[in-house]
Amino acid sequence: MASLILKRSSPSALKSIVDGLRMGASSSRAYASVAAGTDVVAAAPDVSLQKARSWDEAVSSNFATTPLKDIFKGKKVVIFGLPGAYTGVCSQQHVPSYKNNIDKFKAKGIDSVICVAVNDPYVMNAWAEKLQAKDAIEFYGDFDGSFHKSLDLGKDLSVALLGPRSQRWSAYVEDGKIKKLNVEEAPSDMKVSGADVILGQI
Repeated sequence: MASLILKRSSPSALKSIVDGLRMGASSSRAYASVAAGTDVVAAAPDVSLQKARSWDEAVSSNFATTPLKDIFKGKKVVIFGLPGAYTGVCSQQHVPSYKNNIDKFKAKGIDSVICVAVNDPYVMNAWAEKLQAKDAIEFYGDFDGSFHKSLDLGKDLSVALLGPRSQRWSAYVEDGKIKKLNVEEAPSDMKVSGADVILGQI
């Protein structure tokens, strides 16, 4: 991720950034405290997400947000979180892994596949359009990080000039309850949070 930053960095700065992106137990937990069985809605009370849309659409909706119960309750949902729109691994691997397997998720009875990041909904909208993924995946912003903080999935990525963001993770949620949760050891990894792994867990 942060491929542009990495390309322009000196060798010493590059090592610092990569080490920072891979930092784990010494400075923050690599795994969230939430686990299978956690009720997402109960764990993040009064938290809403912001559906990806243009500024004009947001104005028309009076900047409406989407309560978690409307996203999860009574549904089978696959949700994946990532450090940020337009970053390397997120754009080149993570989102495409879900977009390219959307038919397999539908065949397993999944109602929606959701991508969430600590970004505003306008950035998420432009990014989703650039990736041509809006027809397959629902994109939501967590503009103030409250969703990820509530689930203990936050991550400080100031070393890559990203500030407070999220872990890279995925979950299968049924009627609001987490059935499977996968969190990468480092946000630059994509070993357990891709579509192929969670497809095998449903």
